[in-house]
Amino acid sequence: MKNLTLENIAAACKGTYHGSEEQKQQEILAVTKDSREVTKGALYLPFPGSRVDGHDFIPQAFEKGAICTLSEKPLEIEQPWILVPSMRDAIRDLAEFYLSGLSVKVIGITGSVGKTSTKEMIASVLSEKYQVLKTPGNFNNEIGLPLTVFGLKETDEIAVLEMGISEFGEMTRLAKVARPQIGVITNIGLCHLENLGTRDGILKAKTEMFPWIKENGTIFLNGDDDKLGTITEVSGKSVHYFGKEANDKNYVTDAESLGFEGTRAVLHLETEKGGEETIEVQIPIPGEHMLYNTIVAAAIGKELGLSAEEIRRGVEKAEAVEGRSHLIKKDGYHLIDDCYNANPVSMKAALDLLAMAEGRKIAVLGDMFELGEKEKQLHYEVGRHVKEGGLDLLLTMGELSKEIERGAKEVLSDLQTKHFASHQELTDWLKKELKEGDSVLIKASHGMEFAKIVKALAEE
Repeated sequence: MKNLTLENIAAACKGTYHGSEEQKQQEILAVTKDSREVTKGALYLPFPGSRVDGHDFIPQAFEKGAICTLSEKPLEIEQPWILVPSMRDAIRDLAEFYLSGLSVKVIGITGSVGKTSTKEMIASVLSEKYQVLKTPGNFNNEIGLPLTVFGLKETDEIAVLEMGISEFGEMTRLAKVARPQIGVITNIGLCHLENLGTRDGILKAKTEMFPWIKENGTIFLNGDDDKLGTITEVSGKSVHYFGKEANDKNYVTDAESLGFEGTRAVLHLETEKGGEETIEVQIPIPGEHMLYNTIVAAAIGKELGLSAEEIRRGVEKAEAVEGRSHLIKKDGYHLIDDCYNANPVSMKAALDLLAMAEGRKIAVLGDMFELGEKEKQLHYEVGRHVKEGGLDLLLTMGELSKEIERGAKEVLSDLQTKHFASHQELTDWLKKELKEGDSVLIKASHGMEFAKIVKALAEE
């Protein structure tokens, strides 16, 4: 790993090196915070947790081949170690140092909804021309983002980094590490209201990214979003809009839903001289939200020199990820696995996706968290979003989801509903009642652990 000698690591982390002078110039080969995944030549990061303290596994890390460890506590060991005031600060500082020594271009993505699917689409498109590393899974926070950065190799040309936040100041800390060449904000929705208060608060928190975008960088904003559409200038950096309206410069027309098979559409991309280029694509992942993900990915591809054919191929190779509008085809029925997380905007979008199904439509919905004092009203409004013909059966779990049920029953008085007390009870009922041709949406906030329901049904 370029420039990551033990001496440089200690300096970058603002830590104190303990070990022999000879070993100071030794370069690490990998970074990990899981002692079970330590490989020869690795730096071990022992994070203290609520249930397990990584410091307790330092001996095992060295047994597996680690050459150094960070530590918040004094150690009595013979191997090299670096004392740091804070593991969280140290890992961010070290990732910032490592990334600064690479020539990789960084694309930073944030927003209330669609960060992951946008990241996947951008990475799919850019992979047609470049060596791309993207944020794996949910590694989008103050620990996950640095760990993603440590996965970069000198041969990587693009890093597509997802940045998720829940409080003020967090984006500043993430963006300081990433320092994007290109920044993307997908939208400003209703999430993390407990800490951020209002959509204006969310806008303020997300746009903490702007000062850290490189001087010659570019910003892509959803021009159809009423908050983002008001931003016209960012410290002299170039701002480009994307969306479904012609005044967005990068926009979509002729969208034709193919149900669960995706969407056909025409992409209109802004060119350097103020002109326009069009590309006909078939987006393989269903849902209207994918139009936004696709147009921004295409616009970034255009910005980075991809041809129309490379953009089209990249779009058509994109795949949904587990837990996010992931369609699972079972014998006789479909599962829409969208259970990784939920907020009012994404919940309504998922119901719209379910409405595309041809057979019986079943929604399995749970509580949405971190919505603040209006949480009951926001759940009720999700229920009110259901449309005639768009839902046949509503199954809920969790106290707040009772408000979804109440709202839905007001719109569709004859809608069949049922509330459950546990995953097991809900799953057992579904297994007995599912019929050939059914489509089942499963969605709730991550803490509701609805992945258990998906797993039980997918393995049925």
